[in-house]
Amino acid sequence: MALEIPNIIDCNAKNCVYNKQNQCHAFAITVGDEEPRCDTYCSSQTKGGINEVTGKVGACKVCDCIHNKSFECTAQGIHITINHGTPDCSTYEHL
Repeated sequence: MALEIPNIIDCNAKNCVYNKQNQCHAFAITVGDEEPRCDTYCSSQTKGGINEVTGKVGACKVCDCIHNKSFECTAQGIHITINHGTPDCSTYEHL
C-alpha cells in the first residue's frame, strides 16, 4: 500500500507565519508529542511559507491517535483548529 501524505485541509491559526486565508503554506508540519498540537506553528505578523504549496503532514508524534501508523499520519487530510489558544489537529481520534 502506498502511503499518501495528507494535506492540511484548513487551518484556523490565523497568526501563524504559514497561514494565508485559512490555508497552510508550510511544506510539511509535525503534529505533536502527547497532545495533537501543530509543532510547526510560529506566531508572527510576517508571513512565510511557499504560496504555491498546500501544507502537508510530515510527521505525527501522537501515538494514541487512530490515524498514527509508525509516526506517519494516515488520515485523508487534517484540520487545524485553535483549542484553548493552541493550534491542534482536530482530526485526532483516540485509539
